[in-house]
Amino acid sequence: MTPDCGYGPFPTRRRRGGALTCFLTTALGTGLGTVLLLVLTAGSGSSLPRGNAAPAPAGSGPPLASSERDIIARVKPGVVIIDTMLQYDSEAAAGTGVVLNSHGLVLTNNHVIQNSTSITATVPSTGKTYTAHVVGYDKSGDVALIQLQNASGLTTVPFGNSSSVKPGQVVVALGNANGANVVSEAPGQVTEVGQTITASDDAGSASTETLHGMIQTNADIVAGDSGGPLSNSGGVIGMDTAGSDPSSQQATGFAIPISTALAIARQITADRASATVAIGYPSFMGIFIGSGSDSNPQNQAKQQQQQQQPQPQPGASGEAPCASNNADLGAPTAIAPVSSGVLVVGSICGSPAAQAGMTSGAVITAVDRHAVGSPDDLGRVLARFRPGNAVSVTWVSPTGRRTTSTLRLSAGPPQ
Repeated sequence: MTPDCGYGPFPTRRRRGGALTCFLTTALGTGLGTVLLLVLTAGSGSSLPRGNAAPAPAGSGPPLASSERDIIARVKPGVVIIDTMLQYDSEAAAGTGVVLNSHGLVLTNNHVIQNSTSITATVPSTGKTYTAHVVGYDKSGDVALIQLQNASGLTTVPFGNSSSVKPGQVVVALGNANGANVVSEAPGQVTEVGQTITASDDAGSASTETLHGMIQTNADIVAGDSGGPLSNSGGVIGMDTAGSDPSSQQATGFAIPISTALAIARQITADRASATVAIGYPSFMGIFIGSGSDSNPQNQAKQQQQQQQPQPQPGASGEAPCASNNADLGAPTAIAPVSSGVLVVGSICGSPAAQAGMTSGAVITAVDRHAVGSPDDLGRVLARFRPGNAVSVTWVSPTGRRTTSTLRLSAGPPQ
């Protein structure tokens, strides 16, 4: 099940995968294992090494060389620890970011802030913690900008030249390793450049995204490091994005070249939305739906049953009238008698949809007089709207009653 933010579906649970996975952000949840994953396809076609050795704890490696200490001294003051709450997923997550200006503009991975309902960032060099809001993000490029509220006088990170990076260069990855709320150092070398990785929400997920031109390193990038800096003697050259499976005997990490990340950041700060770049928060109807292009509500229900066993709660149609999160939320036991549309698995309590009376088992058939035939259709239609927009929505209840109501969309979690 995926809550609809009005910009498209997004995964509700983050699962551990097998050997060919990379951990992006550490998450602490009440549900299943909660770590967002990357399934890798290296540019050379090689796979990650397998093994049973556990990674050494941070700080237990050999002493740092002077060149590595110099890199850390220059970059570490501009690194922040990011913590997020994912209310609708019953989860919390942790990652890393780098300070771009003294007033608290911070660069991080999109998946670090994805699905978040609240964000805080701590500057270890000062001990201060700030609330943050999303400036914009690029889901396909896995880049996001957040703004720390009422921040001033922050130390920024120095930037190097990612286009001149070559294998063999000494680098240090910095980040909130394993969500320990401290900035740890992982020294290493660049091993390859121009690599391609394919990202998915789960091992075997049909929904993937591909990142190109990645810097590969043997620095031990682990869960929680995502969004942190990969740096050489010239400054930050990349943004840590993926690290090897903890069972691997050899560390393998990937970073987005900083030139790529900053180009996206400039587009966001210029307020230039595009097919891939979203500015601010997406519009939010407040429903849990499935994903995909199947327009048959019964098939959508079967998909939910395969993902999670139904846990109906008492209500007018055998389901709870609304839900605060996706915990124990299964496929509806009663579904509107229509052959095409978007099945509502549940409405979020207090959301525009819940306030309009939309309940589990309803099927949305039109938005703003545009017919919607699948979850993907709904995402595309709602992507045209912004928070605060009023939109006409038509749905059929499980009893067959057709309703058209005007919903004022709110701001939802970034995707």
